[in-house]
This record gives sequence, C-alpha cells and structure tokens, in this order.
Amino acid sequence: MALVIKAVEDVNRYLNKYQDHRTANWFLMTSPFYTLGICISYVIIVKYIGPKLMENRKPFHLKNILILYNFLQVIFSTWLFYRIASGGWLTGKYNWRCQPVDYSDDPETLKMVAISWWYYFSKFTEFFDTLFFVLRKKNDHITTLHVIHHGVMPMSVWFGVKFTPGGHSTFFGFLNTFVHIVMYTYYMLSAFGPEMQRYLWWKKYLTTLQMAQFVGIMVHAFQLLFIDCNYPRAFVWWIGMHAVMFFFLFKEFYTQAYNNSRRRKPPSTAVNGKHANSANGNAVNGYVYQNGHTKHHTQQNGYHRPHTVTNSGDSNGVLKQNSTSASDYYMNGHIPTEIEQMVKSQ
Repeated sequence: MALVIKAVEDVNRYLNKYQDHRTANWFLMTSPFYTLGICISYVIIVKYIGPKLMENRKPFHLKNILILYNFLQVIFSTWLFYRIASGGWLTGKYNWRCQPVDYSDDPETLKMVAISWWYYFSKFTEFFDTLFFVLRKKNDHITTLHVIHHGVMPMSVWFGVKFTPGGHSTFFGFLNTFVHIVMYTYYMLSAFGPEMQRYLWWKKYLTTLQMAQFVGIMVHAFQLLFIDCNYPRAFVWWIGMHAVMFFFLFKEFYTQAYNNSRRRKPPSTAVNGKHANSANGNAVNGYVYQNGHTKHHTQQNGYHRPHTVTNSGDSNGVLKQNSTSASDYYMNGHIPTEIEQMVKSQ
C-alpha cells in the first residue's frame, strides 16, 4: 500500500510541475486519480453491479424523468455551446488554423478557461444516460461503444483543463456541444413514446452528424502537424487520435444499425397450413419471434392461447421492435398496429 501511495504522489507531483496555475486548485483538478476513480466506478456499476441488482426486479418507468433530464441536457449543452462560441470561435478572436493557449489572467480569457472546466463537468452528467438504461433494464443499449464513449471522455477532457484550457483544443467542445444539442433533443422527443416515432425519421442522420463531428475534429487537430503553431504536439495527437477512435466506433455502429438492417427481410413461413409473417425474426409452429427475444403463441390445436415471454432486456411482456427504432431507444415498445392485426388474423 505504501508503494501505491508513493506512486500516486509521484504522478501528482510530476503533473503539477506543468499544470496551468489558473485551474490548479479547482474541483477535481488537483489529481487525475479522482476522475479516473469515478470513471472506473461508472464502468463497474453500469456493466456489473447495476444489471445484477436489477436482475430480479421489474424495470422502472421513467418517462417524465427522462423528458426532464433530456430537456435539462439540451439547455446545458446550449449554454456551453454559446459560451464557447462567444468566447472565441464565432467572434473572430480565435484563429481556425492555429490558436495557441493564452495563459494570461485577462478576464475574457478566463471566461474560456472557466467554460472548459464546465465542459469537463458535463461529461459526468452524461453518466445518467447509462444509469437510466440500467434502471429500465435496457441492457442491450449498454454497448461497448456507449460505455467507452462515456467512460473515457471525462479523463480525456481532464488533461485539457489541467494543461491547456482554452485555445485550439476547445474546438472539440465547440463541435461536441452543438451535436449534443441535437442529440438530446432527439432523446427528449423519443422519450414521449411511440406516438413521436413518425417525427424521428432523422435518427440515422444524427449518427452521420456525430461521425462528421469527429472528422472535423481530426482535420482541425492534425493540421497543426504541418504548420508552425505554438501549441503542444502531445495534445494534437491526444485530441486527434481520440477523434479517430470515436469515428470508427460510431461508423461500426452505423453499419450494424442501418446498413445491415437493409439486408434483412422479414421471412414468410407457412404455419399449420396458414401463412404467417414475422418482423425481424421467424414464425415457427405458431410462434412469432421478434429479434429472438419475444414470442407470441397465436393458435394451436384449434384454440387460441396467448403466451408472451420476455428476457431481461424487454419489459411489460410487450413485443419489442428492432432496437434501432427511435421510440424504442428510450421508451418501452408497443405492438405496431400492422403486427397486431397480423397476429389477430392467425
């Protein structure tokens, strides 16, 4: 234990030699291990402890809480975007090609330093995205992409606030907060339920916007490798490689969620002399399977016997649509009219 404590102190001492004095004593800025501990705890809770505690419990219905939470995230992201934009990027104060860090105590400069810390803080508030998935037993939404994205970001931004608050690196936050305005608006609308799905046709374009964001960050960061700019090369690589990593993670999600779904066609199978269709699954022996999770026993041996089975990812015994549908992302699914009519006709 003494060796661990000494190693922690040595790391803190080394980092503090090069820190920005303006943020040195700010909340969670004195050591990276506070942020690291929170991030590790987040991963353990959402991947292991949370699902285990919810295993034998019914999912919570959080419709109103989700609407309020996402509305507050829209307001918070809008405020952050405005402050970063007015602090330099949309006022002509910042150079789009090269913007060194201003380490002075100028009041206008300190505003950008402060908003850099608030952007860092916002990454912790986004942990609630995953916690709500856990409470609602939407474990299929707690993907590798989701956990990496939320778990890594606080630690990544901490280094920026510690050493380079303001300047070139704030372009990341400038683009990211704008994307989050759009993203949390989508989540808020989807939280109202299936009746909003017709207005959420633009979900796939949201993922495209997220990927475009990372391309913009890559180009903006890596251009400093080819021009003379008084900005730390280490942070050029740090920001640029984060953008590369997230771009390919989101691209993989896009491919799985949209391109692959186009290739899947609902099969048609004769069931006990009748013709039955199923959505995203197979119809076998009177059962309608959907995504391999839910089945509905329609008619067998001359009588009607409803039977619904769900796994831990479903709730309320309701048929579940493809997980990429808009309303299903944040709300419990409901039986689509066309599927309900098809089942009744069997």
